[in-house]
Amino acid sequence: MTKKEARQYFRGKRAEINTAQMAKWKDLILIQFQKAELPFLNSVHHFLSIEEKKEPDPKPLIRYLEFTNPGMRIIVPKVVDIETMVHVLVNDHTEYGENELGILEPVEGELVDPIDLDLVFVPLLAFDEEGNRVGYGKGYYDRFLTACRPDVIKVGLSFFPPIGKIEDTDTWDIPLTYCITPERIYEF
Repeated sequence: MTKKEARQYFRGKRAEINTAQMAKWKDLILIQFQKAELPFLNSVHHFLSIEEKKEPDPKPLIRYLEFTNPGMRIIVPKVVDIETMVHVLVNDHTEYGENELGILEPVEGELVDPIDLDLVFVPLLAFDEEGNRVGYGKGYYDRFLTACRPDVIKVGLSFFPPIGKIEDTDTWDIPLTYCITPERIYEF
């Protein structure tokens, strides 16, 4: 399956998810994630899920990590322009606004260098058995992940199992370390 085919197919599959299924699958993803053997994490980056796109929400996983990693810093992305994302330290008092893409992001805050991140939750529409992911096609995360340390833990969240192979992966595509589904943890 190509990236374009995967985007189309999985957008359709997500559209079919009902509210009860989504709530159940979110809970199961959290249960699976709690089984992952992770080191102590100082700084974790996560995307803010878009409810209308029926994305798996990393916030319950972040709450779990805050409990198991006292003092952990939480960082979220902010789009600057068509090619650039910055990374903002957030807390309970952070104010959010919607950007041109309809995505919530912090209005302001302290910027964090990607080299300082220990784990990044990476948004995706699909992933394959080798850990390659299909995002939304803008390339923000591919560019961002190249600025992170080589040992940063990259975690995808998916309601669906992997496809066999994404046929048109590029040399700049960075594979995931893990992908968490309601059924299991995939490690790459």
